[in-house]
Amino acid sequence: MSFGEDSPEVDVVVIGGGIVGLAAAYQISLRYPDRQVVVLEKEQVLAQHQSGHNSGVLHSGIYYRPGSLKAINCREGRTAMVAFCQENEIPHDICGKVIVATREDELGRLDDIYRRGLENNVACEKLDADKLRSLEPYCNGIAAVHVKEAGIVDYRRVCFRLCELIQDLGGEVRTSTRLTGVIKRSDEIIVETTTGTLRTSLLINCAGLQSDRVAALCGHEPEVKIVPFRGEYFELSDSAQHLCRNLIYPVPDPAFPFLGVHFTRMIGGAVECGPNAVLAFAREGYTKWTIDFSDLWDSVGYRGFQRMAAKYWRVGLGEMRRSYFRSAFLKSLQRLIPAVQGKDLIPAPAGVRAQALRKDGSLVDDFVIQKEGNFIHVLNAPSPAATSSLNIGNHIASQAADVLAS
Repeated sequence: MSFGEDSPEVDVVVIGGGIVGLAAAYQISLRYPDRQVVVLEKEQVLAQHQSGHNSGVLHSGIYYRPGSLKAINCREGRTAMVAFCQENEIPHDICGKVIVATREDELGRLDDIYRRGLENNVACEKLDADKLRSLEPYCNGIAAVHVKEAGIVDYRRVCFRLCELIQDLGGEVRTSTRLTGVIKRSDEIIVETTTGTLRTSLLINCAGLQSDRVAALCGHEPEVKIVPFRGEYFELSDSAQHLCRNLIYPVPDPAFPFLGVHFTRMIGGAVECGPNAVLAFAREGYTKWTIDFSDLWDSVGYRGFQRMAAKYWRVGLGEMRRSYFRSAFLKSLQRLIPAVQGKDLIPAPAGVRAQALRKDGSLVDDFVIQKEGNFIHVLNAPSPAATSSLNIGNHIASQAADVLAS
């Protein structure tokens, strides 16, 4: 008997129990109800990484290049996510957000964001300082764009509901199950895990922070490497929560690849401020003191990271300074809300972003979803992946058609 022949056979194996993996499994289960789908998650509980460590924002798509996968999936995914939350009674709030210019030199970039929003059919309007203060009385700004379609939701709740629906449709979600090996044979894939072996005709890699490693385990040489960046947050104290009504974002700095610190009212009522963005010393390093030397060397020894660091070293030093000195973090927050004081800041859980880097040092800005035969690899799914997840899942289900439709 050859290896794996006595193992259970299923039609689809999805690696990763985050929101993208669960959405893919759900959409495939809807489209192909006779196919057996199994989701494998290495943690004991779903949504333990990026899907459970985020601000819970329903993005509008205003920032993204028209026609990009981000723009298309965010616009369509937002509509699908709102409908999903309504149908499944998941708390959400289309509260809107403001993108705020605090200096004259930001006005041109703010106009560019507004025009891009119109190109992406986002409901938005320009505000002067008085109109801005009518929405956010404590916000310091000379102009803003009001994005009416932005909102907030608990994505962890979305993940748990997706799990229930997958099981209702006949699928299976296995936690505490780590992928250990993949063997490709002519007509099937042998999937080795810590809880047993499966045979499948399609493997979908939605492993997030580990996606490039899972791709390599599958025999694929990804053109990108995942480098983890920790996003550090504070929450406003109860007495300071009135300073932010909804969502307040800065005009993005073109010299820095992330959005910058902002204020986000969470679905439970708390107000989160951040993130600071620093290199994480482990792919799942949620504190400054979590170090995995193998992960760290994987990042700093990568030529792409070295080239990126050479380009952004000044910005990186500023982020490190804000990481270790609360006063520096506070100063960044006070650009948007001057009334915030150090006593108002309560440390909050951090998140880790799986940032895909190319060998030339460029940060991959768009989603990267690659199909190779009986494998589909989601190699880059940064924000707004949670907002877009149901549409990304639908896109993956379409890519799987040649394997599953026969």
